Formats: sequence, structure tokens, C-alpha cells
Amino acid sequence: QVQLVESGGGLVQAGGSLRLSCVASGRTFSSYTMAWFRQAPGKEREFVAVISWSGSTTSYADSVKGRYTISRDNAKKTVTLQMNSLKPEDTAVYYCAARFRGSAYSRTEYDYWGQGTQVTVSS
Repeated sequence: QVQLVESGGGLVQAGGSLRLSCVASGRTFSSYTMAWFRQAPGKEREFVAVISWSGSTTSYADSVKGRYTISRDNAKKTVTLQMNSLKPEDTAVYYCAARFRGSAYSRTEYDYWGQGTQVTVSS
């Protein structure tokens, strides 16, 4: 069982940066693939970024590639999403997710979710 708690969301102007963190409970964090998803009002939850259990492999949605960076610290049971050059269309609730298998890009393939943190980018 894994519990996830996100933090770091807020209001930022376009072009600014935010850093989201997700802290996990449980003893097997290092065995989990971790990902970030986001959901804007009236839209489905969409994949943002994923990182393998070791941190050696990452993948990003095209819409954030080159602007976002996902990383993890297994000793601290934390996964981080650094978001730069933010745009108004990045506004959404951002969710941390975990699965006990390899990387996946569909929300239906993740077993554990955090409660979400709001990111709002003003123009």
C-alpha cells in the first residue's frame, strides 16, 4: 500500500516556475514507477511525465517536453516535478501516481493516487 501527498502548487504568472513534490509512505517506494498527471476543468486527466523506479528513464508528454523535469529521491521517498516556462494552458490540478510495474502513460494503469495540487498560471 502506498499513500501519496502532493505539495507545491500555487498561482504563478506565465513564464514563471513552480516545483511540485510528492511524498510517499510505505517501504517499497523504490520499487514503484512514479508519474505526474494533470486535469484541467472540463477535461480528462492526462499524462504529464513518468520516471522509472531507478530514476534512469523518464518520459514526457509532448506539451511539456523541454519545460518540465521529473526526478526522484528514493531515500526520501519523494518525486519532484520542476515546471519552467509555464503557460496558461498548464493550469490544472496536478496528481502524483504510482504503479508497481514498468512505465505507463494511461491513468487507468496506475494503482495509487495523491489528492492533487492546484497549479494556476495567469497570462
